[in-house]
Amino acid sequence: MQNDYLLNVKHLTTRFHTPRGVAHAVNGVSFGMYPGEILGVVGESGCGKSVTAQSVMRLIPEPPGRIEKGEILFGGMDLAALTLRQMRKIRGDRISMIFQEPMTSLNPLKTVGKQIGEVYALHRGVSKKESLDKAMEMLEKVQVPEARRRVTEYPHQLSGGMRQRVMIAMALACDPEILIADEPTTALDVTVQAQIMDLMLKLQDQHKTAIMMITHDLGIIAEMANRVVVMYAGRIVESASTRVLFHETGHPYTKGLMNSVPVIGAKDAAGNSRLTEIPGMVPSLYELPEGCSFAPRCPHQNKRCRTELPPLFTVSPGHDVRCWLCESACEKGAVA
Repeated sequence: MQNDYLLNVKHLTTRFHTPRGVAHAVNGVSFGMYPGEILGVVGESGCGKSVTAQSVMRLIPEPPGRIEKGEILFGGMDLAALTLRQMRKIRGDRISMIFQEPMTSLNPLKTVGKQIGEVYALHRGVSKKESLDKAMEMLEKVQVPEARRRVTEYPHQLSGGMRQRVMIAMALACDPEILIADEPTTALDVTVQAQIMDLMLKLQDQHKTAIMMITHDLGIIAEMANRVVVMYAGRIVESASTRVLFHETGHPYTKGLMNSVPVIGAKDAAGNSRLTEIPGMVPSLYELPEGCSFAPRCPHQNKRCRTELPPLFTVSPGHDVRCWLCESACEKGAVA
């Protein structure tokens, strides 16, 4: 099945060398994406989701960051081994990214039409006039009203939802094979979030683009994703199809994320409506625990958890869990 992957990330390891020490941001992460699928990547802030995406896009600032190990296989190439000049030809053309905050990602000194048009000029070599015409077509495709007028406006003249639509238009301009969406709805209100998600699903269906959806919102994952990767402290702790993850949750951390989702009217055994929370804090990436990184917060931890890092166990086909509790349920032995 790995031969069918559009993107195959193997043992990706990214570090940040700072005056404070070495931050172990991504630690041996492996996953694949199939053509046309939506892969959800979830976890708390600081778990390595965005750094993983930025590593795939080769957007890690060097220094202090560095991809120290691993392969990022795409289209017969290892993206981790390409020069930045070679990577620029792929970035924005075959692989695109929607960033978390469009206001800081868009250039405030250029109109949105020019910014979208630059993608066509760079990767398709079209004229200035044709690039603006195509920019207007893309704004219409992402349902921006009065597109002819909007191409002449600057980012600060648009609402948050409109700016995010501009980012989507820019990302999809060249019909990429992979779209990485890093928290694309975080700064938007609920109504606009729903509109953006619906828009992305429609465009994904039209363009057959594979999407990596990075989010902490399990509701978005349940609605959109085909498969899910759960990250904690720079490692994958569970991966499965969306249905399996929600109905046969294996890792205590994933269970904690599920239980922390607010449910209207839900009460605990004492009749209180207090939200369930995961105790403790995410460990510092400068000083990761010796064993399982989640052990200090886990209600099921034991001595082995505190001293030995568990591998990923395959508990059922396509369902991998990094937890010693799953060792007895493992079908084929550890996979990583």
